[in-house]
Amino acid sequence: MSAFAAADAVAVIPARGGSKGVPGKNVAAVGGVPLVARAVAAALQAGIADVRVSTDDAGIAAAARAAGARVIDRPAELAGDTATSEAALLHALDVLEAEGGLPEVLVFLQATSPFIEPAPLARAVRRVLDDEADSVLSAFETYAFLWRSTADGAVGVNHDAAFRPRRQDREPHFQETGAFYVLRTSGFREAGFRFFGRTAVEPVAAARAVEIDDAHELELARVLAPVLDAAPAAVDVDVLVTDFDGVHTDDAAIVREDGTESVHVSRADGLGVERLRTAGVPVLILSKERNGVVGARAAKLRVDVLQAVDDKAAALAAWLAERGLDPARCAYVGNDVNDLGAMALVGWPIAVADAHPAVRRAARAVLRNRGGHGAVREAAELVLAAHGGKEA
Repeated sequence: MSAFAAADAVAVIPARGGSKGVPGKNVAAVGGVPLVARAVAAALQAGIADVRVSTDDAGIAAAARAAGARVIDRPAELAGDTATSEAALLHALDVLEAEGGLPEVLVFLQATSPFIEPAPLARAVRRVLDDEADSVLSAFETYAFLWRSTADGAVGVNHDAAFRPRRQDREPHFQETGAFYVLRTSGFREAGFRFFGRTAVEPVAAARAVEIDDAHELELARVLAPVLDAAPAAVDVDVLVTDFDGVHTDDAAIVREDGTESVHVSRADGLGVERLRTAGVPVLILSKERNGVVGARAAKLRVDVLQAVDDKAAALAAWLAERGLDPARCAYVGNDVNDLGAMALVGWPIAVADAHPAVRRAARAVLRNRGGHGAVREAAELVLAAHGGKEA
């Protein structure tokens, strides 16, 4: 994918902190990643080198910087409920001009669209740079029959209600997604609005055109993320933490007459943990249960273990702090709802394939393997891939 220098294109993501419909919306996690960070990642993956987030909120600013963006401090008068995106964009251009120059193209992305595809975004930028259009919007093809309700009844908007041609005999319409707009900077500054000059449509996939305005749409995005997000080729972290029951095991136990328990584990998982140790990556088992099998397995794997932990997030935070490890550089593999607190703390929350639906929705990656059937080995391989796939 082509790279765009700052003189060619700069992406600006307006993200104020005062959302009313979904408080804290722009840093709400979808697929384990804050919405604003997902937008930054899409722009960077599209080859846009200079990505800015215009915000009045410290939490949004921190998430933006962590994702690789630069922050533009948004004045309070441009961050209220009635402030327009155009006002924030024009202010961002003033900041860019004061820094030394304006880009030929302004790329306007919205963090509330969590599934922006880099390839169509890059194509849209190229179309403006190549003078095919002055403004380009993302939209998906639709053959829907639209209606308008009037005092006299419903009226067809894009069709004659008395004639219902087949889909293949109709022209498609395009529904705006709100995900991105690519604008020639000079034209936008003159018009003050996102549509001007020669406006073109950049088609995107309808399945990815989710726009989050309320809590129900946020929940829908979380359900879709494990399906729409590409499986990671690597997980770049410094430490791997796992639950025990349902991750190292299949969440079942054999209880003998004397009350002792035995569980099923995978030898492949053990080899994966051994390779992590050899590569110098610490591993911690964090378990709510206090059971001899947990300690025995940790001893066998030669890794740290914390048992009988009711508040996993607090225990994990303390363990990381004691070792000077950054939670953002930590992966946590879980399977059930008592893992959600710890998953929210780390940069890479991961779910096993058979995890509780709430855990899958909170995960940044969902493994192919089930607990006790190679899930830990799979997670280990992803971490090792980020370390070059080689032991130290």
